[in-house]
Amino acid sequence: MSRLITDVIKENLQKVVNEQYGNFSEGMLFTVEPTRDKAHGDFASNIAFLLSKKARKSPREIANHIVSLLNKSLNHIATIEIAGGGFINFFLNDQIIYSFMKDIYQEKDEYGSVQIGNNEKFQVEFVSVNPTGPLHVGHGKCAAFGDALARVLKKAGFSVEKEYYINDAGKQIDLLGLTLEFRYRQLFGEKIEIPEGGYKGDYMIDIAQDLKKEKGDTLLSLSNEEKTGIFKSYAVSKILQSIQKDLSDFQVYFDVWFSEKTLYQNHEVEKALNQLIKQGFTYEKDGALWLKTQQWGDDKDRVLVRENGSPTYFASDIAYHFNKWQRGFERVIDIWGADHHGYIPRMKAAVNALGLKKDFLEIFIVQFVTLLRNGQPERMSTRQGEFVPLRNLIDEVGVDVARYYFLMRDPATHLEFDIEQAKKTSMDNPVYYVQYAYARISSVFREMEKKNLSNTDIDRKYESFQNEQEKLLAKNLIYFPEVVKRSALARQPYMICNYVTDLAGSFHTFYNNNRILDEDNLELTAFRLNLCRATRQVLKNALDLLGISAPETM
Repeated sequence: MSRLITDVIKENLQKVVNEQYGNFSEGMLFTVEPTRDKAHGDFASNIAFLLSKKARKSPREIANHIVSLLNKSLNHIATIEIAGGGFINFFLNDQIIYSFMKDIYQEKDEYGSVQIGNNEKFQVEFVSVNPTGPLHVGHGKCAAFGDALARVLKKAGFSVEKEYYINDAGKQIDLLGLTLEFRYRQLFGEKIEIPEGGYKGDYMIDIAQDLKKEKGDTLLSLSNEEKTGIFKSYAVSKILQSIQKDLSDFQVYFDVWFSEKTLYQNHEVEKALNQLIKQGFTYEKDGALWLKTQQWGDDKDRVLVRENGSPTYFASDIAYHFNKWQRGFERVIDIWGADHHGYIPRMKAAVNALGLKKDFLEIFIVQFVTLLRNGQPERMSTRQGEFVPLRNLIDEVGVDVARYYFLMRDPATHLEFDIEQAKKTSMDNPVYYVQYAYARISSVFREMEKKNLSNTDIDRKYESFQNEQEKLLAKNLIYFPEVVKRSALARQPYMICNYVTDLAGSFHTFYNNNRILDEDNLELTAFRLNLCRATRQVLKNALDLLGISAPETM
């Protein structure tokens, strides 16, 4: 596990505070965080402000006292200053930066791993698109976010399982099967229109043609009951295969594909309903069974079982989450599209009604994507067939670009994906900007071989940084574990995007202003090769969290 520089500072700060303000500091949660403006130091703490009320002294007076004591214990780690009304700012010393950089060389691919999760069992469920049509670009945003979040959580020490929930039961699947039947019959000359509300995309014609090749006209003579099962099963199977292929090519893999049908086959829905009845949060009205979701902030109570005795989608969703809890997950994360926002209160209410712990379920909403082509948006609708498939985007801009664009903003914000900008191979393209830093470093080491400098002792110790570009690059490198921690706690992979952009920027500045390979100064060459080696490793580790490649050449 990688060390956190904030932990080192915080431990020393905590020790001083406990010794001097023990009665006042008990249970106090103070922060040591990276500063936004590096002129104010590398890290800052708010401890003096928290102590001031209890100790009845000004924050600056307390800060002065703390700093006078910290200077004795932290002089090998940082220079300490007081800013504003009492913030304590820490400027890292060269020696501690060198010390933490050694972790990169030793841990390599594991660098950035932090143990804040304590192996807590998490499930991340995402995409989970009804198998009624191909994935579109909006689904791609969900896929990128869910996959990157799972990677970050694993890096932070959580035990993570990724799951896709297959909605293969209910009216939509019935309608899908009926659509396929009509498309199949059309291929044999029947003049019929697909049923109202059917799936109009050309992909249904393609599936019907595949079915005709396999079965010929043999399905036409079957009974309605036989045909219904075959058409539904075939349509779901074909579409699911397409979804799995798209996700695989998008570098998204699931540990579990969970079928909704199994909830009925294994009587899971019945078990969940019995649990809700047992908890006392259901009632009967107008021949239906209702759940008291309004009790937990929903705008109205919800039907679990219709008056005809058939369970609602809500009932199966409750059963699914009850099943997750029974499988031993301590926390589950659901990632939904923006059109499911109104569903959150009832699902949270259901978890409470089941008697599960409050923080068992976390729900994240991923806002819509507008795909811009020549400045004009393209429409998306699975039902009408007027959508932009994720496959088309992958083929046009590539997996790396698509994933990065989906991940570089908070998923809760609407994204305008400008295809023309995404296809640029210039420093204006954020993906190119980051990957080019990695490729540049790789070219440095190829040049090193050409100049017969491969025997340069890159582990040689150097006493101090020569300039601010070197130091800024080194500090950015040792921040990586801190960023992984904050990204995992906030459940926000875009923080990794921000980090790699900053890291790439500091490397480009270093590269453009410094001679790395200098045959006349092997000591300096060794030091700068060290910086390059560490930067290459950290860039690779960060890009791995985003599911993006690190190219040797561009």
